[in-house]
Amino acid sequence: MADVASENQTGELRRGAVGFSGVLFQSITFMAPAIATALSIPAGIAFSGGGAPLSVIFALVASLLAAVSIGQLSKHMPTAGSFYTYVSNGIHPALGFLVGWGFLLGILVGGPFLALQMGFIVAGTTNSEWGWSTDLWWVWTVLVCLLVFVLGYRGIVASTGAGILLGAFEILVFVALSLTLIVQAGSDNTLKVFGTHYANNSDYSGFSGVIVGSIFTILAFIGFEEAAPIAEEAHEPHRTVNRAIIFSCLGIGVFYLLNTYASTITFGPEKMTGFVSAGDSNPWQNLLARDAWGTVGFVLVFLALINSVIANQNAANNSSTRTLFSMGRIRLLPTQYGVLTRGSPMLALVTQLVVSVGIALWLGNQYDPYTGFVILATILVDIFAPMYILLNIACILYFARRRRDEFNWFLHGLVPLLGALAFIPAFCAGAGIPAFSFIEALPKPFSYAGPAAAIWMVIGVVYLVVLIVRRPERITETRRVFAED
Repeated sequence: MADVASENQTGELRRGAVGFSGVLFQSITFMAPAIATALSIPAGIAFSGGGAPLSVIFALVASLLAAVSIGQLSKHMPTAGSFYTYVSNGIHPALGFLVGWGFLLGILVGGPFLALQMGFIVAGTTNSEWGWSTDLWWVWTVLVCLLVFVLGYRGIVASTGAGILLGAFEILVFVALSLTLIVQAGSDNTLKVFGTHYANNSDYSGFSGVIVGSIFTILAFIGFEEAAPIAEEAHEPHRTVNRAIIFSCLGIGVFYLLNTYASTITFGPEKMTGFVSAGDSNPWQNLLARDAWGTVGFVLVFLALINSVIANQNAANNSSTRTLFSMGRIRLLPTQYGVLTRGSPMLALVTQLVVSVGIALWLGNQYDPYTGFVILATILVDIFAPMYILLNIACILYFARRRRDEFNWFLHGLVPLLGALAFIPAFCAGAGIPAFSFIEALPKPFSYAGPAAAIWMVIGVVYLVVLIVRRPERITETRRVFAED
């Protein structure tokens, strides 16, 4: 089959345009480290209490297992198709197609998810501090979508360059604040928070609380793999992408550990189960930053959180548009998605903008920005956690069947097996499936997320059957790696 990209005005994605730092921060900013520290990880702390730092260590280990597996696959398959190409070659093209279809939902939902987050963070802060109306949330939601569209239009060099600057700022602010808190804590510093001594949740005391907390904390690591979709534009992708995936996971894991330790010893390890609701449910901005640096600290953390959302949405936009482009290139989507304008997948950019603004405004008005955000977050967990499981399985089978001479029982056997197992309870926890005692079924409207994701996948199965009957070669094309091997 003719390569659609060869018929485009600009030919192909810009090979070698992004250096290691740009690829690295593509993954780092997708994890939104400031937002994860301030708003995501505290949900796990409610279970682990003063044992939160140990929970972060367990979550880091589980995420690293998956990062190693995905990194191993990226070395041999540096392509914009990334996830679906890995599964197609590792397991089967039909399953690869369904992974691509699920990933398509995930990346389309990711835009409005982040846009709503910008809306309620800015609107909530400006209301509490200066009395601005919270009804203005939609302004900030639309503005961040437009800003990210402009960055994407300017090309991968501009968007990843912006990601480096944005990501560096949020990391520096939180590292500096955490170090300040640790110094100010003085004699309150203790290594006991790295054990179960302060894991004092009355329902999940001791080691059980630490484990449950780590399962929720794993969700803060989602995004370490997002260097993969820009592989075709990365310099030396066979080496760069793998390193970026692993180093981003490890580096941000250490970042989370530093921040969690600082917050635990400052707030008080014996009362950390109440941390998530402190400071109007934003303890880092409204409590820790003010105590350490006064008003300046509050402002800096507020800016870091805004920065984190912008950087996250910028990284998500890079991933989504490259995936849409790759699916258009092999005609799983209309071929117009495989057309580049000035080196950028323009139709994919416009689609992401329209979907992000449209869904965000609809959900925000149907419920409220925060509720809409949680609904979309649940859909993301429903999609990404099973994908991580499949990617780990794909790593085992790919090296066992297609790269047998390279197969290593530890790297391509034990590591991905443990990685797949680690994400089963994480999926259940995030999706509200009460398969374990610590998980409760989600209330409405959050419970709508699971059926919505299921309906999307049923449509994908129907589309798959149609393609198998009428255009089977398009399913086979999901195996194709477009970067030079």
